[in-house]
Amino acid sequence: MKKISFIFITILSINTWSFAQNVDDALRYSQVFYSGTSRFNSMGGAFTALGGDISTLSQNPAGIGIFRSSEISVTPQLFHIKTIANFKSNSSEDYIYDFNLPQAGVVLNLINKNSESGLMTLNVGYAFQKTNNFNQSVVVEGISNRSSLADYWAEISNGYYSDELLANVPAAYLGWKTWVIDSLSGFNDRYETAYSNYGENLPSIYGQNMKRLISNKGYTGEHAFTVGGNWSNKLYFGATLGISRLSYSSQYEHMESTEEDLASKLTDFNYTYYYDNSGTGYSFKIGAIYKPIDMLRIGFAFHSPTMYRINEYIYDNISTYYSDVAVPYEASIDPVRFNYALTTPFRAMIGVALQVKKLALLSADYEFVDYRAARFSETGDDYNYSIKNQEIKNSLESASNLRFGAEVRLSKIYLRGGYSFYGGPWKTGDINDELNYNSVSCGIGFREQNLSIDFGYTNMSNPYNYILYDALIETPMSDMNIRRNIFNVTFGYRFSY
Repeated sequence: MKKISFIFITILSINTWSFAQNVDDALRYSQVFYSGTSRFNSMGGAFTALGGDISTLSQNPAGIGIFRSSEISVTPQLFHIKTIANFKSNSSEDYIYDFNLPQAGVVLNLINKNSESGLMTLNVGYAFQKTNNFNQSVVVEGISNRSSLADYWAEISNGYYSDELLANVPAAYLGWKTWVIDSLSGFNDRYETAYSNYGENLPSIYGQNMKRLISNKGYTGEHAFTVGGNWSNKLYFGATLGISRLSYSSQYEHMESTEEDLASKLTDFNYTYYYDNSGTGYSFKIGAIYKPIDMLRIGFAFHSPTMYRINEYIYDNISTYYSDVAVPYEASIDPVRFNYALTTPFRAMIGVALQVKKLALLSADYEFVDYRAARFSETGDDYNYSIKNQEIKNSLESASNLRFGAEVRLSKIYLRGGYSFYGGPWKTGDINDELNYNSVSCGIGFREQNLSIDFGYTNMSNPYNYILYDALIETPMSDMNIRRNIFNVTFGYRFSY
């Protein structure tokens, strides 16, 4: 087929089900990186047995039973994330700053008795805190001497006639509409790329500059409504109704440009894919803290699966430039909207905390989560998610998370430190099977009567391997190093009413 003179094409409808709701989506909303007050963060989030912090309403509800008075707190945060992406012997760096409010909450003391046994305190509380910050900007760039995204499009198009591409391989359809790929001469269901002049000048001529810009925005956060109390200064108990919100948008822009004099006259193309998720989920949490002796606390918490209902929005477009045409060929897909449900895995955690008089605290947590249990389900369209759910089970595994914290009191000054480890969710053999998250934190706090001010710093890092596409000749991949610097300040006030 030869190029025809059209400049702009708009495609009215498309079936994109096969490209939405994948393992990455299930994992993204199943992972929880606890964040809260500056004290909570600077001690690594190791509060399962410690309690006494508003952030525990989302972690171990029994922590609300430790409070002997009412309290309110709010935590502004400066979030900085830097990503170094290595690709084709080239290293690119990008970063963003995000000023946000990840925590705010209040605990109200309803019952406070001085008796030595029975129900000594009863508290209710509300807290909002973010469990994920998705903001990130990434640049992947290098010279590609072996393949192109066009090769992937041609390969997934093989076996389909041109009028079948739209329904089965929509991204490749855009490439076909703008002549990045085209059918081989004499074959209506076999395809080649502009780099080989559609099969007439094999082998393909590469050496093009390849660049991908990735922009992610959003968060997951929970509104926690909690009730709990203290029984005889031995047993602390609590329960939380969690209402979670998720908001996530992602866009990647894939660009290729060549200085080679290709027979097809291709000079560059720019493909953009965008999608947006928003939704609400519900969960229930219970917990207990037992104090066998004054200096020791043992905590346990169980989180039910969070049941999300998610709205999704998708579109993509392409612009392709040729040296023999004055204006680009352009094609786009009208936005697609649909709904689905996601159930995340349950979580179970146990912790111990040691209090050395009024001088110091030491705490440690263990958390178990089985990511294989995440499940998609339909919300009225009768779509069968069994294949996607099997992919989750085949790709992910259970993980263990560890958190450690310490606090030293120097009169009105408190010094803190922490470490947390979040185990990798991918099975052995996956390109990201070593995706572990490590976090180191520290902080300082000041107490004066009913007023408190706490500062915290957290450095969290992880590797990540990112595949641009999967062609037969190669699978181009960028290995990334991701680092987050998180600064918090919490203002707290204790009061009676």
